[in-house]
Amino acid sequence: MALVNECFLKLSNNYLFSDIAKKVSAYKVAHPEAQIIRLGIGDVTKPLPKAAIEAMHKAVDEMACGETFRGYGPEHGYDFLINAIIKNDYEPRGVQLEECEVFISDGSKSDVGNIGDILGLNNSIGVTDPIYPVYIDSNVMSGRAGDAKDGKWSNITYMPSVMENGFIPQIPSHKMDIVYLCYPNNPTGTVISKGELEKWVQYALKNDSIIMYDAAYEAYIQNPDIPHSIYEIEGAKQVAIEFRSFSKTAGFTGVRCGYTVVPKELTAKRSNGERVALNALWNRRQCTKFNGTSYITQRGAEAIFSAEGKAQVRETINYYMTNAKIMREGLTSMGYQVFGGENAPYLWVKTPEGLSSWGFFEKLLNEANVVGTPGVGFGPSGEGYIRLTAFGERKNCEEAMVRLRKL
Repeated sequence: MALVNECFLKLSNNYLFSDIAKKVSAYKVAHPEAQIIRLGIGDVTKPLPKAAIEAMHKAVDEMACGETFRGYGPEHGYDFLINAIIKNDYEPRGVQLEECEVFISDGSKSDVGNIGDILGLNNSIGVTDPIYPVYIDSNVMSGRAGDAKDGKWSNITYMPSVMENGFIPQIPSHKMDIVYLCYPNNPTGTVISKGELEKWVQYALKNDSIIMYDAAYEAYIQNPDIPHSIYEIEGAKQVAIEFRSFSKTAGFTGVRCGYTVVPKELTAKRSNGERVALNALWNRRQCTKFNGTSYITQRGAEAIFSAEGKAQVRETINYYMTNAKIMREGLTSMGYQVFGGENAPYLWVKTPEGLSSWGFFEKLLNEANVVGTPGVGFGPSGEGYIRLTAFGERKNCEEAMVRLRKL
């Protein structure tokens, strides 16, 4: 008799963004004339950089010619893209990496969800709260999260990141084996200083912990004093895995490309105490379960590191950050408490007194036809907030502010 993985049955049948889509669809059916402005799910709206498009067109032409056709590529990615990443994303920040430490994938979400394959099920987990749902859900699926009670999982330490502590989570005194950090943060849009990040690296070194560092939004950092990579911190290669994405950096949400850095120095213990390099384990996992990102996609990703590509990416990021500024200033002038939106494309808005996250979501949808994301969907500490994104069209961001001012 075939048995299911019962850990999946512990998960809610509903997924945050699916719930939002259902509510919006139901509203549209009841109000077909409504012009909905979607500032919830963080998908991009600007087209791919011209440099990437041209590179992918060229790669397609190569696939049409016998002399330049390519079949299966290396599971960990082509050297041309890996070297471009090392040269442009890390060396300027004083970080030295080897080619074998960078793994190209179809996006950071996949890698964040799959990285647990190489780690034991008895590891304890620590997360900042609120948090990107994939971090928790993937650990529930694997059986690492424990049991759910009152909206929390028994084997997960929740570290509140809220207005009252300046969105700087307190590091617990007890040991956590695996810690998830995301900066610039999704959903709060806040960042971490070099000094605070150093504290986390020291914690991991002291407790033999591993930090899963999601830096998918690092390209949006405006403050020169904010670290873009955890490897800017001394000792981080011994304790951290870093995830990066081209989705929000260069609009690859529909193309799919990202990468993960697993340093050779990073190890974890077997049950007998022997230390094992995680780089080799992740390579083995990818070679078995992943067939590699397409050659065409990787040529497109390589092109964003050209002079033209960098300029085009910066123009798009500036566009979104101008949207964020318009929204932040508009909401603040209305009396809302707004966080983020200065070094990230997300704005974390405190709900009006007396309204829950879902209550404010309903108010915005029903009275302004504007869609946000209820903060409680990101964890218990997200209650009382709503997330708005700056990835929309400029005219829609401006119109949303006009509508909200009328509430």
